[in-house]
Amino acid sequence: MTKIVIATSNEKKLAEIKALLSELPIEIVPQSQFGIESCAEPFNTFIENALVKARFASKETSFPAIADDSGLCVDSLDGQPGVFSARFAGENRNDEGNNDKLLDDLNNMEDRRAHYYCAIVFVRSPSDPQPIVTEGIWQGEILKVRRGHNGFGYDPIFMDYKTDQSAAELSPELKNRISHRGQALQKLKQKLKILYEEKR
Repeated sequence: MTKIVIATSNEKKLAEIKALLSELPIEIVPQSQFGIESCAEPFNTFIENALVKARFASKETSFPAIADDSGLCVDSLDGQPGVFSARFAGENRNDEGNNDKLLDDLNNMEDRRAHYYCAIVFVRSPSDPQPIVTEGIWQGEILKVRRGHNGFGYDPIFMDYKTDQSAAELSPELKNRISHRGQALQKLKQKLKILYEEKR
């Protein structure tokens, strides 16, 4: 069974990725199992950051790697927090602080449209010239108060248009089907299925 490294230290994100790729003939291993720290994310786009993380994890472990970069983009804030979603409230950030800052920034704003975006990259090796890249977008808007206790990040204040529920009110199973990461992983799953079935 092929071992693939996941370039994340986020346990909840890792759980989502494992659940969505569980049917594939691969073994998912977090980079933390190899003692690898997160690498720098110096770019202004999700795809570039996901690619540098995947290449770094593959280089450090000599295994194929998967990395994602995702975040929340708010229309009235010109796409912020974007690639800075995890550290929107500063370097010593946490989910509560990030949510508080976003709610403050949107105080009294009428336009609360937003979307989650996810780019996922798979590399066979550090120098893979043909990385597999998939994307997902989840449309919604920012609530004025927190709702729900599931999920992580901005989930308590992000309302999904299709269900009229916050992302934190959705069951993990439903969220994995409709979320930005869920969409991107489903696309990746199909590509990896073809890749690894061909090797059998």
